[in-house]
Amino acid sequence: MAATARHQEELKRKAMKAIQTSTDPIEILRAKCLARGANGIRGLSRLFKIMDDNKNKKLDFEEFRKGITEYGLNYSKEEISEIFAIFDRDKSGQIDFDEFLERLRPPMPRMRIELVNQAFNKLDKNKDGKIEVSDLKGVYNVKQHPKYLNGEWSEDQILRKFLDTFDTKGQEDGIITREEFLQYYSSVSASIDNDAYFDLMMRTNWKL
Repeated sequence: MAATARHQEELKRKAMKAIQTSTDPIEILRAKCLARGANGIRGLSRLFKIMDDNKNKKLDFEEFRKGITEYGLNYSKEEISEIFAIFDRDKSGQIDFDEFLERLRPPMPRMRIELVNQAFNKLDKNKDGKIEVSDLKGVYNVKQHPKYLNGEWSEDQILRKFLDTFDTKGQEDGIITREEFLQYYSSVSASIDNDAYFDLMMRTNWKL
């Protein structure tokens, strides 16, 4: 249901190629995040959220520079200034956080977005806009999981581990929002060229 190892490797391969061949600063930034795997962009977004001290969903240059640097994306200050200027369309000295993520996220055809939303809606049983362990009960069957069978993990532990596969390593909180779910699958989508295969994968994995 999460990205397979094959998808992850293909995603990283395509990202490394884009880093080497692209001249578009945004595409290169996107590729540097995706080279870390399907959670790469979400890792950067969560780092920015932590840095947004006043919670106004805007980033000034220093917050942006610090986030890019702490995430280890290997840019000079001049290169960061160039990227910041691209996103700072109104020259206000600030970047709208949501707009930044929307432009950074790999584009997905509408058909794929609809499938991802269908999967999220199925999982979000109480319709509160987020997926938690309680939502997965009865949807994700743990009964055949090896660690459930040998008594090592409880159902809740297995469901939490499953949620963590959609989260950024080291920042797992057991809650996946619609935006995070879309962000994750936009990265998976970037590793799959064939629409029919993506459709089959989503319908099979989530029984849509």
